Amino acid sequence: MWWHGPHLFGWGWMPGFGLISILFWVLVVGLIVAAVRASRQRVAQDGPNSPRSGLTILEERYAKGEIQRDEYLQKKGDLGA
Repeated sequence: MWWHGPHLFGWGWMPGFGLISILFWVLVVGLIVAAVRASRQRVAQDGPNSPRSGLTILEERYAKGEIQRDEYLQKKGDLGA
């Protein structure tokens, strides 16, 4: 008697269960994609090995007076900036 009619334990609830399963997996995949994108964006902004780029370090050294203008311009050209 359980297998007839739209009861909780009958066949009537199975399409709803399938929909819930699909929504669950779409949510899981969406969260994974969002995490990967956020990780790639963070690496692109910060650089793969260091939170500061070479140009930033060079500019800081020039601002502190550790290097002269001609050395700064030469190294900046070497960095391709």
